[in-house]
Amino acid sequence: MTKTFKPGDKVAWDTSQGETHGMVKKKLTAPTDIKSHHVAASKDDPQYLVESAKTGAKAAHKPDALTRK
Repeated sequence: MTKTFKPGDKVAWDTSQGETHGMVKKKLTAPTDIKSHHVAASKDDPQYLVESAKTGAKAAHKPDALTRK
């Protein structure tokens, strides 16, 4: 089963620098662009917009890449 999150959930994900923590801002269910990166989200394959607690940077992640904290 696919993981589900809601805005405000605290999550963590792996980066090349190690584990990063942040917060879910919103569920993405349609294609969108974040900075210059295209996110191919859909209702059948949603992604989550997360904001890093350390840097404030925003990025989209697939549900399986996130862990609830």
